[in-house]
Amino acid sequence: MFLKLLGILMLTFSLSSCFEPPYTNLNNEQLHQMLNQGIPIYDVRRPEEWRKTGIIEGSNLLTFVDKSGRLKPEFLPRFTTEIDKNQPVILICRTGNRTDTLARYLVEKLGYTQVYNVRDGITRWIAEKLPVVRP
Repeated sequence: MFLKLLGILMLTFSLSSCFEPPYTNLNNEQLHQMLNQGIPIYDVRRPEEWRKTGIIEGSNLLTFVDKSGRLKPEFLPRFTTEIDKNQPVILICRTGNRTDTLARYLVEKLGYTQVYNVRDGITRWIAEKLPVVRP
């Protein structure tokens, strides 16, 4: 019985990864277009990461999780105060993994309707030699 249940859970997990995410992924060209429209971007990395690589000009700096992966207590209160659920918002991190988790949570649990994730994060931005500024 346990093995059957385990098999069902594994199948469910593998199938869920085949579906489109509940948010929109952006490449750098799309990101440029949205930034030009004045859509806010939140860089959710840690301060040492911002200092190491720089940030996209105009980024709102708000750390999502600490080095251990624990949610920063001030993150959700500040984010939900600054961004209305129906307002478009762009999320960026190092490679898009943290923002994938965050974007899913914002849409599925908090009801945000226009969440955009920068696919490949700041890493791709820098690889394409796009400009950064020091925080």
